[in-house]
Amino acid sequence: MPRPVDPVTADDLDRTVQLAIAVLREVPPEAWEEKAGSLEWTCWETVEHLANAFFSYATRLAPKEPPLNGRVPFPRWSRRAGGPQNAVHADPDAGPAGLLQVLDACGGLLVAMVRTASPEVRAHHPWGVSNPEGFAAMGIVETLVHTHDLAEGLDIPWEPSAALCSRALHRLFPGTPDGTEPWPALLWATGRTSLPGRPLQTSWRWHAAPRP
Repeated sequence: MPRPVDPVTADDLDRTVQLAIAVLREVPPEAWEEKAGSLEWTCWETVEHLANAFFSYATRLAPKEPPLNGRVPFPRWSRRAGGPQNAVHADPDAGPAGLLQVLDACGGLLVAMVRTASPEVRAHHPWGVSNPEGFAAMGIVETLVHTHDLAEGLDIPWEPSAALCSRALHRLFPGTPDGTEPWPALLWATGRTSLPGRPLQTSWRWHAAPRP
């Protein structure tokens, strides 16, 4: 019988965020307004989107009565037509260092909420009411794939650990094909690449609800 996959933890999320920030510090200053890989967003917008995801997930877990039918209603807006709609934006005058500080701060909020929330807490996500482990896994997948988007466009090396990818896959993508290395499998599951015998997915979603 296969060994059970360890649960996703706040420590996993914390390590993932810090590894991504270390990679993003290598982005040349002039590259932040370029497209992030295959996305229609710039590198700057993609990091703002990631920070916003951390903030959004943390604020769903934080209330005494977490929302079950929608997100916490912070106003969201986009800097430009076609850009991501965020409640969190980095001050452009603070430059890339300020952008990464915003990412670090929002990541820290989600890490803290995952670490301190009861495992019994449930909160809204459009793809299923989830628990703290689920939001940690969502934060990890957002970080891994969006760092991939940026790194791919800028030719910066980025390949996370197989163990981390395996835990995130097990929690959020129960239908992932067997016999594939975890990182390529995660990229396939999120519509970033094809696998042998499995074409690129043009539509995908994760399983936010707790695993049975």
